[in-house]
Amino acid sequence: MLNMTEKGKAGKVRLPREIFRSVSSWTVRMVVLVLNIQQLGMFEVRAVNQTGRVLDDTVVGITVGETSISGLQDPVQLTFAHGQLPNNVTPQCVFWDTSKGTAGGWSSSGCVTQPGDKGTVCSCDHLTFFTLLLNPALDRSTAQALMAVATVGCGVAMAFSIFAIAFCIFLRCRFRSEDTLRINLGLHVNLVGSLLLLNLAFLLNSRLSGGTQLGTCKFLGGLTHYCLLCCFTWTALEGSHLYLLFVKVFGTYIHHYLAKLCLVGWGFPTLVVGVAGVIGSYGEYTELLEAPQLSLFRCWITSEHVLVHYITNCGYFGLIFLFNMAVFGVVTQKSCSLRGTGVVQRDRKAWKVALVAMGLFCLLGATWALAFLTHSTSSVPMLYLFTILNSLQGIFIFIWLVVLYYPKTKEITGSLSHIIRQDKTTTVSQG
Repeated sequence: MLNMTEKGKAGKVRLPREIFRSVSSWTVRMVVLVLNIQQLGMFEVRAVNQTGRVLDDTVVGITVGETSISGLQDPVQLTFAHGQLPNNVTPQCVFWDTSKGTAGGWSSSGCVTQPGDKGTVCSCDHLTFFTLLLNPALDRSTAQALMAVATVGCGVAMAFSIFAIAFCIFLRCRFRSEDTLRINLGLHVNLVGSLLLLNLAFLLNSRLSGGTQLGTCKFLGGLTHYCLLCCFTWTALEGSHLYLLFVKVFGTYIHHYLAKLCLVGWGFPTLVVGVAGVIGSYGEYTELLEAPQLSLFRCWITSEHVLVHYITNCGYFGLIFLFNMAVFGVVTQKSCSLRGTGVVQRDRKAWKVALVAMGLFCLLGATWALAFLTHSTSSVPMLYLFTILNSLQGIFIFIWLVVLYYPKTKEITGSLSHIIRQDKTTTVSQG
């Protein structure tokens, strides 16, 4: 029985004809259950990352016949009636997924949320127990402030990224005989270029995503995802290059080394985005996930393919961050050992150069890692820190390049090859 204590508060259920065409019997039993989970003590959410509350403690279960129905082309529509929702919550259509954990949990896979002033329409491609979660969200003023900071920061970062690319090209032309220096600068140009494209994609996404056609939104979502993966990949390549430079000391010659790095840095993200696009992962992004800052990308990976986001973004970057931190520890240990040999004691700048050399990927990895700490509205200061640091990366990298290379190239002591030559000299003298 529907709870009609509040006039006009009852919701609606629309079942497509496709459901009944798939039923073999002429007579079929359809059941719609409206449950108060607070009174029944059912559907308890034990997962830490599921902090939303159920609207009016109401869960609607729908069954048609005795078989499980899923994969509907014409979705089931449930309208959850409600008044004006607070600004600090975001509605999300979910169903009870028994495969989550030991007791189950709420999932949004296969459901699309269409919020409105007097109700929210949930369109799902299967039948089960549904409800409307009210997830904690950023208030409007905070979201607008974060967007303003990100927009201004991205514009400034793009300008300094162009300066950094021009500076690297100038040094490559000036020091053509320094192979190690030219390879280092080539890597930096590609990394800064990927960051420049990411900032440009973010600005285009935030400016053009509202009210665009589905095809345009898919393109913007795929472009933003591609630029983000390129930035992550080139960060990993910087770490790999530093490992070879400091630990392996290029003991073996790698033919067309920089060209092969470019193939990986720009080609691997193309493969990932291509696969994600084929399965239809990109489109209008309306769901508030665990990382609220990603809701700024309105054209992004859709809520139906949230697993793509977890694997290609969170999982991929997590592995890169762990690898870069491991390289940072190895290079730091090697720099300390050089310092104790007496060679670096005569030139104390080598230790500083080692720290500056590791600063690039450490800085990028640390700022992106802040995304894992922005899982709820209680981390608004962390959101501001994440937005400011990542939007100003172009400035940081430009300053890093100027400090590392400009005053050092004339003396050669500032290039990474100087530390390599010191390491070789120390090895020969000790032998």
